Amino acid sequence: MNKVKEDIQAIAFQIILHAGDARSSAMEAIQLAQAGNYDEAEAKIEAASQSFTEAHHVQTDLLQKEARGEMTDPTLIMIHAQDHLMTAMVVKDMAHVMIDLYRQLKG
Repeated sequence: MNKVKEDIQAIAFQIILHAGDARSSAMEAIQLAQAGNYDEAEAKIEAASQSFTEAHHVQTDLLQKEARGEMTDPTLIMIHAQDHLMTAMVVKDMAHVMIDLYRQLKG
């Protein structure tokens, strides 16, 4: 495998790692809210946000490399990483809604 493909693979795995951490934190936030632990749920949402920030830094670096012509065509692993990131973003957005709903339901 050439150096560029190895770099792309490493970047993709970083995005997958951070997106996975964000998704896990968001899911934990939903479970905590369901149990009535709203402060802890909000802390998990903040942890998810921090993981997203890390993923976005990696993604931004990738975009800058591509703009400079340093990257080749997208790979399946990069597409997979972007899919993980977008799915995790949806889970986090839904976690916000669900936390609010649990607050309203449980008074």
